Amino acid sequence: MEDFNLPRKNWILFAIFLLVAGLPGFSQTPEQEVETVIRSLFDGMKQKNVPQVEAAFSKEGLMQTVLQKPEGTSIASNSVADFLNRIASTPASTVLDEQILSYHIQVDGPLAIAWTPYKFYVNNSFSHCGVNSFQLVKLPGGWKIVYIIDTRRKEPCEEIL
Repeated sequence: MEDFNLPRKNWILFAIFLLVAGLPGFSQTPEQEVETVIRSLFDGMKQKNVPQVEAAFSKEGLMQTVLQKPEGTSIASNSVADFLNRIASTPASTVLDEQILSYHIQVDGPLAIAWTPYKFYVNNSFSHCGVNSFQLVKLPGGWKIVYIIDTRRKEPCEEIL
């Protein structure tokens, strides 16, 4: 068996290399950080974890939905507090599952936008589909959602990809 002796200097360089090579795995890009916040929002909604959902939003958060009716398009507004109350009051047996189909995220310093086509299921039954448009700001506590507007329809869902 060969003796595996490296000079001490080489061991130190090797250890530094391993440390530096492993660092990128521990840090996220701003786009990944934004995606993490959005995933946390919908994971929290599915688990009815109201504090987790609330943590995704800034205190000034706004929520709106584009409504398409025969008489024309309009916008419905909802507060984050109302959204949290609806999640909290959903029966334990009801599963709300918003499945994000893709993430299109752009970041400029402390501002980010995310375009996320989705399909929404209640108790594994298809409810509707559409697109979420998120505005996020990086605040002292991290990325927070300050605005969401979405579309909702029964079909055609293939067009949203």
